[in-house]
Amino acid sequence: MSALRQSWAMPSAPRPIVIIGAGGIVKDAHLPAYAKAGFAVAGLFDTDVARATALAEAWDIPTVFGSLEEAAAQDAVFDVAAPPVAHRAILSALPEGASVLLQKPMGLNLEEASAIRAVCRDWKLNAAVNFQLRYSPMMLAVADAIDRGDLGELVEIEVHLNLVTPWHLFPHLNDNPRVEIVSHSIHYLDTIRALVGDPMGVFARSYGHPSSPLSDTRTSAILDYGSTLRVTMSINHHHDYGRRFQDAAFRVEGTKGAAMVKLGLLLDYPTGEPDELWIATHDAPWAQVPLEGRWFPDAFVGPMANLQRFAAGEDAHLATCVEDAWRTMALVEACYQSNAQPGTPLPAY
Repeated sequence: MSALRQSWAMPSAPRPIVIIGAGGIVKDAHLPAYAKAGFAVAGLFDTDVARATALAEAWDIPTVFGSLEEAAAQDAVFDVAAPPVAHRAILSALPEGASVLLQKPMGLNLEEASAIRAVCRDWKLNAAVNFQLRYSPMMLAVADAIDRGDLGELVEIEVHLNLVTPWHLFPHLNDNPRVEIVSHSIHYLDTIRALVGDPMGVFARSYGHPSSPLSDTRTSAILDYGSTLRVTMSINHHHDYGRRFQDAAFRVEGTKGAAMVKLGLLLDYPTGEPDELWIATHDAPWAQVPLEGRWFPDAFVGPMANLQRFAAGEDAHLATCVEDAWRTMALVEACYQSNAQPGTPLPAY
């Protein structure tokens, strides 16, 4: 099997980036990714000036802006890494026609996603959402194997998580009425859409856990793609009995071959273990595909590279544009609507 694609093409003339938000995801993923890619960060803005200043000093960023208006006045590409509730106000402050990358999710529900989409349309923004799992080296390689026909007709996609997630690292989720699907499994829903498009429907249930204050931290879902392609998710963030039977896998099977992805980041998050990709076909046994990076931080290069190339006319397609991201949010909404419906009752005796 010839080498599989694992990275997004880089812009020929990268523009400077202004980051709005200075939280943990910027420190752990955005800045390491941009440094690795050679993208210049011109400045930071955060309502917590001390946090922005400390982060700028740690990463040798030249400017900490004193206001959102000052940050928005720069000739740059904007990386909005703020909570979803702030997205509309931030987008409205940007210049018309600006290029902007929004941290996921695109709001906390479909109503908010629609309002964000409306602002992007009104301001004619080149706007994308940072659904980055689809840009990770392992998932780009799986997509390439599918596109080349290496796996044949797809018949199975399964996401299986059975592990411990340190939810205490995300205290802002404590009061949210929706947590697991919109904050975590949204990555898998978006990546599944990237591989096989929109399903016809979904059956989903999310559950809380006695040990957690969060509304929901476990999910089961079936995505309806017709009579031959079975797509399922089984997500448990509370398997706290040691590493032996913990699992974080993304399996794709076709009539000619199969791919197994280990989502190593999620095992002992945020330290993680190495990501892995294995592929087998009817003609070749399981073989590990050497990966050229990890989900964090490497996947965060792709969305910014695609946005910059699209804005420069080098890419014809903005993969996670707000219009496409809205479809991922529509799938999330369908999951929650399904969750609110009763199951099919047993027939009466």
